[in-house]
Amino acid sequence: MTKKNRAFLKWAGGKYGLSDVIAKMLPKGDCLIEPFVGAGSVFLNTNYAKYTLNDINQDLINLYKLLQSQPDAFIEDAKTLFNAEHNQSEIYYQLRKEFNESSDSYFRSLVFLYMNRHGYNGLCRYNKSGGYNVPFGKYKRPYFPEEELNFFANKAQQATFVCEGYRDTFTRAKAGDTIYCDPPYVPLSKTASFTSYAGNGFGLDEQADLANAAEEVSAEKSIAVLISNHDTIWTRKIYEHASKTKSIKVARTISQKGNKRKKVAELLVLYK
Repeated sequence: MTKKNRAFLKWAGGKYGLSDVIAKMLPKGDCLIEPFVGAGSVFLNTNYAKYTLNDINQDLINLYKLLQSQPDAFIEDAKTLFNAEHNQSEIYYQLRKEFNESSDSYFRSLVFLYMNRHGYNGLCRYNKSGGYNVPFGKYKRPYFPEEELNFFANKAQQATFVCEGYRDTFTRAKAGDTIYCDPPYVPLSKTASFTSYAGNGFGLDEQADLANAAEEVSAEKSIAVLISNHDTIWTRKIYEHASKTKSIKVARTISQKGNKRKKVAELLVLYK
């Protein structure tokens, strides 16, 4: 049994729990392309020679590029924000304000990691004007993920990081590559919409377009595409042309009260 690697970020809808199931379903290839990399659990728990990792969240991609290019300095600097002095609401809100006013990508990356671990429930959320607006989380001792940061930095040497629309990332795929898509999920209820991670809603039109993109690239370039989403009547409909479908029950981990976490059906569909 190989050890699973955890992402260094907390992430709503992170794929740590599903990464082994996903890895088994993913066809072999030269390069794994992820148009929605998020916290990177699939990247961290698969073995491809190369990776192309995209996310629409510029802060996330800048952080990944820094870890790739100057991991030691970045990790040392980030560690200075993980102590009792910084685990106070006034300091958190001050740093959040400075983050929202800054265009310095090194500073923003440090604070992005700090807020991810000190903010409420590990959420990543921006308001309409692009300001990060997750409240303080009140944790006793936020964990500094040093080992996870180092593992990510090491593996990032095999990766190319980009920040663009998913359709642009699809055009990068060549014969022999494999694509894994983990889009913001179709909401299970009208109130449970988690689709505004990057402040640009990923609605039902985009969900259907992503299914079309998968169909096109598998038919025209013979490239396999695996997509994960909630298992609903609607997703079953948009993915009806997939060559393989798998449904599994997964515990949702974003609710703060562990005993309120329900098992939800996840759908994995493969186009090839």
